[in-house]
Amino acid sequence: MTLSFWIILYLLISIGIGLYASRRVKNETDYILAGRWLPIYITIATTFATWFGSETVLGTSSTFINEWLSWILADPFWAGLCLILVWLFFARPLYRMGVKTLGDFYKIKYGRTVEVFASIMIIVSYIGWVSAQIVALGLIFDILTEWSQFAAITQAEWSFIGGGIVLFYTIFWGMWSVAMTDFFQMIIIVVWLFIAMIYVGDKAGGVTNVISLASSEGRFNIFPEWVSIPAIIAALAAMLTLGFWSIPQQDVFQRTLSANSEKNAGRGAVIGGSLYIIVAFVPILLGYAAFIVAPDLVSKYIETDSQHILPELILTQTPLFVQVMFFGALLSAIMSTASGTLLAPSALFAENILKPFLPGISDKKLLFVTRSSVFGFFFIIMSFVWYKYQNSEANIFSMVENAYKITLAWALVPLVAGIYCKRVHTVNAIISMLVWVGTWISLEYFIEIEEIYYMPPHFFAFLVSIPAFFLGGVLYRWSHNNNKSPDNSDDVL
Repeated sequence: MTLSFWIILYLLISIGIGLYASRRVKNETDYILAGRWLPIYITIATTFATWFGSETVLGTSSTFINEWLSWILADPFWAGLCLILVWLFFARPLYRMGVKTLGDFYKIKYGRTVEVFASIMIIVSYIGWVSAQIVALGLIFDILTEWSQFAAITQAEWSFIGGGIVLFYTIFWGMWSVAMTDFFQMIIIVVWLFIAMIYVGDKAGGVTNVISLASSEGRFNIFPEWVSIPAIIAALAAMLTLGFWSIPQQDVFQRTLSANSEKNAGRGAVIGGSLYIIVAFVPILLGYAAFIVAPDLVSKYIETDSQHILPELILTQTPLFVQVMFFGALLSAIMSTASGTLLAPSALFAENILKPFLPGISDKKLLFVTRSSVFGFFFIIMSFVWYKYQNSEANIFSMVENAYKITLAWALVPLVAGIYCKRVHTVNAIISMLVWVGTWISLEYFIEIEEIYYMPPHFFAFLVSIPAFFLGGVLYRWSHNNNKSPDNSDDVL
């Protein structure tokens, strides 16, 4: 039987698991947080799957082929760190608050204005993230069918087909199905990666030989040249982009807050994050092994689209069952990640933007509104994907990284202060957000700070937003003469 047959069978099994689990969706809480039922082993799996998608297997490995370790600090290292930090500082307090979304947290701490602004900005950040998964689906389908009767279908067209599949089961599945399929897929992914590493590593003279080659070329150097201020700042910016600034992300907390207890919510995040760092390094080494096993393949794609190298390596250098596990697990992981990240902003939009305009709405109707929001956000995503293809900018790694550094730098300060400071006010958050947005736009489009001080605009804007938050409290006390409202909502830092 052909590879396509087994891949289709694998996908049907995954979809079947998801559809079976979707029967438990009765209301919006079930749809968004799986009824807060997930045991520890499923919480670990779904937390691990938060980041383990196209950018991990295809984007990061292809970036390492072209660049040094410093270029992939953001993912997987700081992405895994993000999940660990969630456990250490955020999962338990938010679980205790009983919020459904991050927008709920900003509403409780800072009021309706900040809730809306924060929700909109987080929603915008998901455009690049989900789009990267859709592009990856198109890439995989294109590679799998380039020799078949479907060869005339372009990668862009395959992306739209794959996106349609994701839309279908996201609308029906919800968090129940995402979690169940994550558990199934995590087992397959981990087993496959190490089996593939054995096969490819053996042809490369052993895994240690691959590591030695990469090390001899300086690939593991954090700084590719002499240590310098620009290199240090670039490394810090990469760390903050995914390690810290991705903490206020709806899909991260959506998976964590679905746990059946506060303790399991924290444990799931730290174990899932640790596993992610370990497992994500395997496809990096697999992709680099192509320099030894298939140098012609590297020379063919390294100047055009190195994202093809790893999947083509698996197709040409491993037996059928490894190919089935690779592409089946990869497609399932991408679709699961796409589903979870398509659900997250849709939940924010329904719960924190639309719901306040629908007083007295029933759970059943709210569930319908949330599912409708999925469809609306999907339309935006596909428009963005089409734009990227039209401009030859459909790079998975950069789409993911840019999504976070542009929109989330401002959200971390109000989140940390809201949890760990007893006295905060709307003014604190609003001034911090406005200062960040104004600084970032000015530096990104009008002032060439990166060329002068080697500091990325989003990094500098983050630094400025910290004192701006505390300045907001000072200004509020000064203007209101330290008067407090009866409900203490006027308490400030």
